[in-house]
Amino acid sequence: MKVILRSDVSGLGNAGDVIEVQNGYAQNYLVPKGLALRATNGALVQAAAMKRSRDVRDGRDREGAEEVARRLVSAVIKIEARVGSGEQLYGSVTTMEIAEAVKTQTGVELDRRRMNLASAIKTTGSHAVDVRLHRDVQFSLVVEVAAQS
Repeated sequence: MKVILRSDVSGLGNAGDVIEVQNGYAQNYLVPKGLALRATNGALVQAAAMKRSRDVRDGRDREGAEEVARRLVSAVIKIEARVGSGEQLYGSVTTMEIAEAVKTQTGVELDRRRMNLASAIKTTGSHAVDVRLHRDVQFSLVVEVAAQS
């Protein structure tokens, strides 16, 4: 059965895409949950309009993400934390603390859920934090953790 996705569905496609799926999957899951609608002639015209608007919005979002990435890729974010013996932190530095430090030091507001820590930051020194602002825009943010004075 041909359906038009009304929203992004992981593994299938994005809003406005026309895809072919099994009848049962469409009738029992996608259509009742409002994730898709049957591909009629009128709906196909509507799907083309949805896809055009999504492409325009996606282009704007990507440009904004690239601008933020250009500003932050060269920045070093400094965070002070309480340190015990052997340069070990009491606790760890979280993505929320990193987001707050980015906002105060650069004025750029980042969503903490866009950051990916490979492992918890529990020592002083320089650490790389992967930030994914858009599916096409990803960069590493340098976080410098120092002992609190």
